Amino acid sequence: MLTEKENYLRIMRGEMPEFLPKYDFFGWNVSGNPFRGKKTEEGYDIDEYGMVHKGNPESMGGVMPVPGRILLDDITRWRDVIKTPDVSSVDWETFSKKQLEDKDTENNPVIMGVGDFFMKLVNFMSFTEGLIALQEEPEECCAMMEYLGDYYVELLKKYIYWFKPDVISLADDVSAAQMPFVSVGTYRDIILPHHKRLADIALDNGLPLLMHCCGKCEMFIDSWLEIGVSAWEPAQVSNDLTAIKKKYGRKLAICGGWDNTGPVSMPETGDEEFREAVINYIDTFAPNGGFVYGVMVASGFGQEEYDHKMAIANEVYETYGRDWYRNHP
Repeated sequence: MLTEKENYLRIMRGEMPEFLPKYDFFGWNVSGNPFRGKKTEEGYDIDEYGMVHKGNPESMGGVMPVPGRILLDDITRWRDVIKTPDVSSVDWETFSKKQLEDKDTENNPVIMGVGDFFMKLVNFMSFTEGLIALQEEPEECCAMMEYLGDYYVELLKKYIYWFKPDVISLADDVSAAQMPFVSVGTYRDIILPHHKRLADIALDNGLPLLMHCCGKCEMFIDSWLEIGVSAWEPAQVSNDLTAIKKKYGRKLAICGGWDNTGPVSMPETGDEEFREAVINYIDTFAPNGGFVYGVMVASGFGQEEYDHKMAIANEVYETYGRDWYRNHP
């Protein structure tokens, strides 16, 4: 039988898997950024640019800028404010070994993310001011992203050399739950060229591309495919996922596609209703491949309830989903 890595990489190459892969976000994704992990006196996370962030139990590991903390109040001043660190100052051999020491890289894929250009703009300025800057000063926004891209390129080169990743994730949330934050034209003109710059390096090194983009972002899929993306996560249900699967097939693998914020993922949903929903989810997206199982229920409602629902999800995967292709020839 194939390893989890070999099976998942079949999906990334547009091939049929031997068994239904189960996406392990926290196990497969590796942080390669050595300039994070610092804390302010208040206990907030601080990134390499000086932005402070915080999370909560409902954010499932994600963090957002602390309200009221603005790093950049005028996009035309970004050259004075935004400073990227010196990548060459890091002992990459020691750092990479530490980051990978608890990873089974022989059997599981290593996924590394880079390239959050839009999110950096709105994090630096706040969402409102960042969106205004895109409309009023697109050239300055593009120039700042080019500067960030120089830094990301150097990071990516270090990732490839020292971490030997199997997949590169371009991670940039350009959409809200019901609609994108920017037009397709703005995305293609200002943001996509910087994603492509990183995508070209990954593809030149034989590494497949995963796009991480939350929200309703199906209008950007063709742009992703143009730069070589072959999979998308978390593929949230505000998108027409059944139509997307029908249109693109294995050209764009759906990694996720589960309604983790809807009623089915809430504590009040009964066990049998939840179990039936997981089975229906598998039956909907598994046919003809191009799908990676990714059930995650809502957190923040109590650890006991979360563990109970996830145990059911894992049991359905093991007893029904994993061998779906063997049982549905």
